Amino acid sequence: MKKNEAYHDLFQNLQENGMSFDQVFDRIVTFMKLDPNGNYRLMVGTDSQVHKSTTVFITGLVIQNKGNGVWACIKKVVIPRKMTHLHERISLELSLTEEVVSMFTEERKNELINLVLPNIYQGATFTMEGHIDIGAGKRNKTSEFVKEMVTRIESMGVEPKIKPNAFVASSYANRYTK
Repeated sequence: MKKNEAYHDLFQNLQENGMSFDQVFDRIVTFMKLDPNGNYRLMVGTDSQVHKSTTVFITGLVIQNKGNGVWACIKKVVIPRKMTHLHERISLELSLTEEVVSMFTEERKNELINLVLPNIYQGATFTMEGHIDIGAGKRNKTSEFVKEMVTRIESMGVEPKIKPNAFVASSYANRYTK
């Protein structure tokens, strides 16, 4: 670990702990190189859980080759207080998602696109999505925030997904917030 690299900047999954973003990016490239004809979705989403004296945020990062497996990892951030205001929590969830999305610089995105580019006529695809743990349903407490949060993700050049299609936030990341 580099001296200036804070612990919260590290990623982990069931196989590895303490991965830097460079290592995560290398894993994604390696995964995509296994099948250059694949249909890839790079998805980032965050969920949170309020505990007794902390609020735990988990950002999930998933590269999926539709029908041919996934590689995934998480980044955990613990805020040392109960965050009871929904808008504050949803906004921080999105900020943490944006932080990870922003690590995919133009150069890095182009590197991933260039892995599938020679194979697009064989059906290869690559998309990048921001999964937001909110729903637009009338009874959903987060519905009033949908427009604001979707606009934030779109402004980063990433396709927004909300519930029920935001499974990286609402399902994968959620599992690790408990």
